[in-house]
Amino acid sequence: MSNTRPKVNPLSRRPRQQRLVMAVRGGAGVGKSHFIRSMADANLGRLCIFDVERKGRLLKGVGEHFDALEIEHADELPEFIDWALSGEGREQNYGCYALDSWAGYFSAKHSEMVAAVRERTGDPLAQPTAEELAADQMILQGVLRRLCMESGKSVVIADQIPAKGKEAKEDNEIGRVLPMTASGLEYFVDIMVEVSVQERDGEVTRVFQVVKSNSPAFEVGFELTGNITFKDFLNHMKREHGEDLPLEAPKPQTVPEVLEEKPSPVSIVPQQMTIQELIAKAEKFGFKQADIVTGAKVYHNQPNIYRLTPEQIADLDRRITARVEKTKNTQAETNAPLKKEAAASEGGTRTQTTRNLKRA
Repeated sequence: MSNTRPKVNPLSRRPRQQRLVMAVRGGAGVGKSHFIRSMADANLGRLCIFDVERKGRLLKGVGEHFDALEIEHADELPEFIDWALSGEGREQNYGCYALDSWAGYFSAKHSEMVAAVRERTGDPLAQPTAEELAADQMILQGVLRRLCMESGKSVVIADQIPAKGKEAKEDNEIGRVLPMTASGLEYFVDIMVEVSVQERDGEVTRVFQVVKSNSPAFEVGFELTGNITFKDFLNHMKREHGEDLPLEAPKPQTVPEVLEEKPSPVSIVPQQMTIQELIAKAEKFGFKQADIVTGAKVYHNQPNIYRLTPEQIADLDRRITARVEKTKNTQAETNAPLKKEAAASEGGTRTQTTRNLKRA
């Protein structure tokens, strides 16, 4: 049985469905979890929330309209994601995913690393080195990679902003952006939205402002205000992008997912002559083994005929065959006049005999 994996047809990986991967950041109580819950009403399929903060129980419709899986220990999160994407959880046919929250998972795992560093060094105030932080970040980002990239679904990652003054905002030539965080969340999402509660025109309202974008449909600084849901962002993206790619379900696949293995042409390998067969052939035509030894020395600089390569044996065979053919041609040319003379003589004798019979 062959264990060779089938070759993926690259053309089968062309996008067939539109999706939106976004991070929603904000302080406590601004409505991030309620925004995540709105994904269940966006006609994307059943929602699965990986509930690190264990607040999904407070959302209306949990367990019926959508699933919220409580993560009791941070180490469980990668296992739960594997279950949903490639394990038995696939039977639930989830159409979208959310993580609430990335800060809860990242801070828990980061605290474990800090504790390990302090235990190793014996210094209660020791901090991880830059190399340790980078390595820690790469490992923890595996969770984001699985959800945001490998799932192929729309995803919302909730993240918490520290108290005001602890995270500065900077301006650059393309607008207001958040500086790079320790988690690296901004690298895995299409857009990053900051949610806040502000007073607008004498009323308190929620403001969803895009602070980082990889999508031309959402410019940095774009805002939606009020009781905003995930479907509002999808509708805006649809208006900007058009409907080339559907949101609800993927377009039918028009090419096979794997490439068919084409049978390789069967090549007939000519049978190679052995030295014993060459000797027998040579002796049949009147040559001696010594002639083969001489030919091996002259043409291939090999005194031992039993060390001749198959190519060298074939070369000597061609030379012997050519010599035999040449000898036959020479003998034929030599015998031709004799045969002619004999035929003429025989013809003259027959003529004389015929004359004598007539006279008699």
